[in-house]
Amino acid sequence: MAQKAAKTLATRNSARLFQTHLISAVLHTFFLLALWFSNRYSLKRYLILGILPNLALEAILDYIGRPRYHADGSLRTAGADLGATGLTEYMWDVVYWTWICMCTVLILGNRGWWFTMVIPLYSVYAVYTTFMGVKKGFAGMAGGGGAEGEEGSAEAKSKRELKKEKRGPRYKTR
Repeated sequence: MAQKAAKTLATRNSARLFQTHLISAVLHTFFLLALWFSNRYSLKRYLILGILPNLALEAILDYIGRPRYHADGSLRTAGADLGATGLTEYMWDVVYWTWICMCTVLILGNRGWWFTMVIPLYSVYAVYTTFMGVKKGFAGMAGGGGAEGEEGSAEAKSKRELKKEKRGPRYKTR
């Protein structure tokens, strides 16, 4: 039972990569057949917007997530967790969105490639929200509390203190 977590991760990564490659192969085959039998789709757009991001990211995910084995068959490394958050999650989102765009192109024609614009727009949004979150975090670290000289200000008081003031004193003095 040594390295049970690593073996589980290796099995999960292998299964997920196999499933990803199979779905991608089926979608690309179907799209190429549709391209062959119809003049409705652009090969140039398919190569740039379909194959390039999809296969590049699949190759990267395969490289970082593929388990490596020794010559005797024992596990050397399980690979990176393909379910991790951050950049790995973003790469999966781009792969899935490329698949959705390919299906959309099969339904709508070449106008469906406009849906690929969601990826850079989402990237700009993610960078902006991350930057603003970091900026807000740095503003909090700069000592923006100012509670030394302004003990009576509303910003320095918690919600609980404000509610107590609003409610008034709990007892009356004689």
